[in-house]
Amino acid sequence: MEQILSIVVRNQPGVLMRVAGMFSRRGFNIDSLAVGITQNPEFSRMTVTMQADDATIKQVCKQLAKLVEVEAVKVLPPKASAKRSMVMVKVHAGDKRLELLRLADVFRAHAVDVTGESLIFLATGIDDKLNAFVDVMRPYGILEMVQTGLVALERGDAAMDVSKSRYSWPESSCKPSAI
Repeated sequence: MEQILSIVVRNQPGVLMRVAGMFSRRGFNIDSLAVGITQNPEFSRMTVTMQADDATIKQVCKQLAKLVEVEAVKVLPPKASAKRSMVMVKVHAGDKRLELLRLADVFRAHAVDVTGESLIFLATGIDDKLNAFVDVMRPYGILEMVQTGLVALERGDAAMDVSKSRYSWPESSCKPSAI
């Protein structure tokens, strides 16, 4: 079954490599990965989706918790989470420009670039909606396409704390000298 992990990590170089390396070393496959800064710039949040049973997801959480850069790990409940991905699709427009704009409107997609013979659309939503949008655009000639990984937050008042680290980090002894 699809599992969604929300992982709060220290925002520093090499963290993505260490987290991805843990998945690779243990033979776990990542279906989707999205990383971005949180409301506290010291931390980033990774949203990882993977196919796993309950025993496997518990093992993944234990292994992630051992990484010193990982501050918190939470398995998001599938039915109690707000989830979205984004897709950008460049389509050959030709004389079908108006028709494409109307179709995109059905999916609440927006034209973000209209030049020459092509249109670039941006759509957000759950994967089923985005896949349907891409399928509708395919007959018109998709020139390029890119899709983000899933981002998700648990619904309700529960929140992962990103106010301070679970570790005591030493203060830097490197201070700029006064000129």
